Amino acid sequence: MPPEHIQIPRKITNQLLHLAQISPELEICGLIGSKNDLPSSCYPVKNTAELAQQRFQLDPAEQISAMAKMRDQGEQLFAIYHSHPAAPATPSVTDLELASYPEALYLIISLNTKGVLEMRGFKIADKSAREITLSLSEA
Repeated sequence: MPPEHIQIPRKITNQLLHLAQISPELEICGLIGSKNDLPSSCYPVKNTAELAQQRFQLDPAEQISAMAKMRDQGEQLFAIYHSHPAAPATPSVTDLELASYPEALYLIISLNTKGVLEMRGFKIADKSAREITLSLSEA
């Protein structure tokens, strides 16, 4: 059974929040690689969705490139992240329907808060989400 609590390095958390802040109108997205089950690298991927303000679609070529870089670095896919510019940090119906990596953590960053960005993690399988508690690590 996957862990119900996951530590995310402060460096990666700050990078994700920064990426969301510099693109407040569009959903940002990408992948996070891990070594020894610990998140280690962030791979931003272009959002090619037609309505990028409301959903995300990883650019196929950039996704393949990011996966190749992970492999070259000895990493595995740890998480898929995206932002919600105007919605809470919970999976949308579209997020649930299109999730195709049940082994990955899905990180959602919300800009729909007053002054504080919110990031929550979920395991998504069979169109159902289970929240995973996140905490910061200094690693």
